[in-house]
Amino acid sequence: MMKLSLLSILLGVGMALPQVYGLARPAKFADAVKKFPRNFGAGVMLMLLGTGWFVWNVNNEPIADFSVFKPYMIAGFAAVGVLSCIFIQDFLAVRGLAVVLLLLGKLMVDTGRPHLGESPFVLVIQAWAYVLIIAGIWFTITPWRLRDLLCFATANENRVRIGSALRLTFALFVLALGLTAFRTM
Repeated sequence: MMKLSLLSILLGVGMALPQVYGLARPAKFADAVKKFPRNFGAGVMLMLLGTGWFVWNVNNEPIADFSVFKPYMIAGFAAVGVLSCIFIQDFLAVRGLAVVLLLLGKLMVDTGRPHLGESPFVLVIQAWAYVLIIAGIWFTITPWRLRDLLCFATANENRVRIGSALRLTFALFVLALGLTAFRTM
């Protein structure tokens, strides 16, 4: 199991880097963001990442009731992930991102749960995890909503800068939590 401090640092840095680019080059950032929902290469990468991560989770899960069927389940889940890249190419990047958001939310909840009584700041990670889970569910059902949201958020350079600044502030807060409040967790 990953330490909460390491997870917070990785989440903070991972979220901060794109925001710095958004502040430095808002027009290029907006162009890249607008192309994301239909980016086939990113979709394949995210879908395969999500599939591999999900299969790894299933493989490591002690499900005694289904232990006989576990190899078939793993093969089936892997096939669904790979076949999605072939047969469901429309908004594949959004669907792959949704899978990764769901799995990231699970990792965040599982990592933070043992430390809930140690610091009230753990609730920041837990709440963020549930936001990611809800977003993952929502974008799985309605992938065009992410396209619409990204178009709205990148309609002009001012929106890109404000959004990037807000997300960077939150990312730096999460990074600071990993370096301070979660240091021993």
